[in-house]
Amino acid sequence: MSLNILKLCVGCESVDDLIGWHRSHPSAFATGERLHVTRMWPKRQDEVLDGGSLYWVIKGVILCRQTILRLDEMTGADGIRRCGLVLDPQVTRTEAAPRRPFQGWRYLDPTDSPPDLRGTARDEPTLPPAMAMALAELGVR
Repeated sequence: MSLNILKLCVGCESVDDLIGWHRSHPSAFATGERLHVTRMWPKRQDEVLDGGSLYWVIKGVILCRQTILRLDEMTGADGIRRCGLVLDPQVTRTEAAPRRPFQGWRYLDPTDSPPDLRGTARDEPTLPPAMAMALAELGVR
């Protein structure tokens, strides 16, 4: 069974900001894969690599995800081992789901993961995170 990872998207105001950041920063790989480096290595890596995604929390709301393709071992300039989450470049928007702040990353069970937006909702302009959170709390979206 797959297992997802939940991470704060620090510095982004919206899903469009995340997509823009991906476009403006050259990929670490010639293949176009996206890389997110984290200090801690997932102990449950087999479950994460069995179809798991990185769910991004933007301004206190889960708004999108990227499929995790593989985990690459990396060593920082300080000599500390790190985990490179290699992500699919496709950012998939999800239904808004409020989340409290936390440090690092957390596992996210698929049953607790918000569903992907479908149909025209996927192509609509992104709502501001505060509005998306308010609608989610009301059960509207």
